[in-house]
Amino acid sequence: MSRPSAGFLHDVIRRYGGRDKFYADFVMSFVCPLGLVRTSPKGKEVNCNYYENKKLLELLHSFIVDTMERQLAFGTDTSVCYCIGSGENFAFLSKVNEGQRFFQRIVPLEHPRFITQYYRDREEEFAEKYLSAFRGQGD
Repeated sequence: MSRPSAGFLHDVIRRYGGRDKFYADFVMSFVCPLGLVRTSPKGKEVNCNYYENKKLLELLHSFIVDTMERQLAFGTDTSVCYCIGSGENFAFLSKVNEGQRFFQRIVPLEHPRFITQYYRDREEEFAEKYLSAFRGQGD
């Protein structure tokens, strides 16, 4: 695994019961399924999040809503959505959900990159939080 954040998710999935069990119970998707980049002050392309720029977010809003509608039309259980990213990603998804009523409930979980970058010594605690939430024990 090339990134610690991916390693964190792989570990949580393994501990949940493995890929087969996890993906039998959950669908993993993205609020914005596009890979976005911006040019840094040094002229290098770097990844950016859909919510980093208000103008970009405005441009993407209807695309995001349409994409979510299409994905949910597959028959996904919408009683609970686990949002990976408890900050701006959760705030945006919650706002969209207020208008669209995609999900009955959204449970925010800290983003693996945030965990591995700032709280590496607490990864076990965050993994347990994920697992408790997935088992319906955390709120």
